[in-house]
Amino acid sequence: MSEPGAPNIRIVLIEPQHPGNIGAAARAMKNMGLEQLVLVRPRQFPHPDATSRASGADDLLERARTVASVAEATAGCGYIAATTARERDQYFRVLDVRDAAVQLIAQARLAPAAVLFGAERTGLTNEDLEASHALVRIPASAAYPSLNLAMAVQLVAYELYRGQGLAAPPAPANAMPLATPQEMEQLYAHLAQVLEEIDFRDRTRSGTHLMSRIRRFLQRAELDQNEANIVRGILTAVQSRRRPAGAPR
Repeated sequence: MSEPGAPNIRIVLIEPQHPGNIGAAARAMKNMGLEQLVLVRPRQFPHPDATSRASGADDLLERARTVASVAEATAGCGYIAATTARERDQYFRVLDVRDAAVQLIAQARLAPAAVLFGAERTGLTNEDLEASHALVRIPASAAYPSLNLAMAVQLVAYELYRGQGLAAPPAPANAMPLATPQEMEQLYAHLAQVLEEIDFRDRTRSGTHLMSRIRRFLQRAELDQNEANIVRGILTAVQSRRRPAGAPR
């Protein structure tokens, strides 16, 4: 297999607790040709344990970006996948790690992509997942499915490296990148405003799940930038056609 070039994929570690895991993750990435490491609110970094566990991936650690939020870590990205061993609700698309790698590589040809990893003890929160298009599952024993953070990065990085060597059709010439998390947030804010204006209410018992459900199915739809703009154009048209109360038709 010929040596593939580094894909435009970010490995994002959210609130890593142990600096040694950061270093081991960096080593795993360098083994598999990944170059973009982003740390969201790490407990301790830089740290000698991270450098020691990196074992030759010091340059990757030096280039690692430390940011304050998942939104900042994924800014400008198109496709976003999130690793999890926890059972989530049925509204998320769930991909095997090998299938997820194929999708990430394909999307990274159009725009930066990202893989999210949660903290060692708590994993990813529901808020961390808001911009994700799919959850990634790594097959493991049902008796003990929880993987060490660095091990999870190693397995995902391996599948990404392996996937680059497989024949895949090029993206169509007119293919558009997916809408970025920031563009999708603007869409959701616009949609929430229109729903308020037309008095469309959440009819569920708790009355709090409507926007979460809308987010999930629109994330599963994987809107590209043009499609997100079309939906916002429809929302703007709805707003412009609304009549004030008591106004003539």
